[in-house]
Amino acid sequence: MKYTTLPKTNIKVSKICLGTMTWGKQNTEAEGHAQLDYALDQGVNFIDTAELYPVPAEAKTSGRTSEIIGTWLKKRNNRDKVVIASKIAGPGDYTKHIRTTGFSPKSIREAVDLELNRLQTDYIDLYQLHWPERDSNRFGVRDCVFDTQWEDNVNEVLHSLKQEVDAGRIRYVGLSNENAWGTMRFLEEHKKQGDLPRMITIQNPYSLLNRTFEGDLAEISLREHIGLLAYSPMAFGVLSGKYIKDTAADNARLKLFPNFARYSGKQATEATKQYLNIAEAHGLSLAQMALAFVNQQPFVTSNIIGATNLEQLKENIESIHVVLSDALLSDINAVHHAIPNPAP
Repeated sequence: MKYTTLPKTNIKVSKICLGTMTWGKQNTEAEGHAQLDYALDQGVNFIDTAELYPVPAEAKTSGRTSEIIGTWLKKRNNRDKVVIASKIAGPGDYTKHIRTTGFSPKSIREAVDLELNRLQTDYIDLYQLHWPERDSNRFGVRDCVFDTQWEDNVNEVLHSLKQEVDAGRIRYVGLSNENAWGTMRFLEEHKKQGDLPRMITIQNPYSLLNRTFEGDLAEISLREHIGLLAYSPMAFGVLSGKYIKDTAADNARLKLFPNFARYSGKQATEATKQYLNIAEAHGLSLAQMALAFVNQQPFVTSNIIGATNLEQLKENIESIHVVLSDALLSDINAVHHAIPNPAP
């Protein structure tokens, strides 16, 4: 395994982070525990969850993923061996079953209380705002979205998070599904008032089918030292090639939840076919090429991989040993230039 540190900290994390959002729906508790055991044995020490998980989000399963992690932590008694990241859900139609009060002081306090209880721990290493309270062009929206109703509450949010840091309930804070303006706004507030927590990571989508992070956010990441935790590097499994080859199992995500179509459009499918040809021409599986591409980007702190079985997990983790040549990267970029960001 390869390791880095969370920016501005001494916390060492694996370049591969174990994503968990299928646990509690596509995966059982026993399967989640088996994945955790295997990942830890392979040197993965970074685990990402959220109060929203598993997905698709619904009231009857909300928080179940973190409960599965919590029972594993209790059973193994190894909290000091892992770094845990979690998230508070932003407002939206799909989170009304959790709360409707956004990132108010009460909401943050309540969310941390509940998540600590689910995880059966007394601290969370990295606590992230799952998406902004204001409307923005997240989740596949290409057009500019400007929320004229939102009132800037960044200072209040950081003060609420500071209370949790000061209490020792969370160690560091980060963003997720944020854009360039929002990222700089949080960093600006920290610079103005240095005793407020600093956002050290941003968890956004990044893959061969969605390289939008390489715009303004990549420069912010490198210059401001706010590391990308890349999610959906496999584009909901599309970049395994299994849907093109028609080898997907019946419990594959897009078979169970066909409305998850973000990476399945016509252009995305064509780009995936071309990436599959490149991988095979270079003697790689598409999955390992796709993950290795993300692993070696200079702005990536950790690559969040997910799997529904141990065979997938093994292949995904082993991508850490794959280094893409300049010639292969040139082939990838030729496709990207012809079909740029088909699934933002």
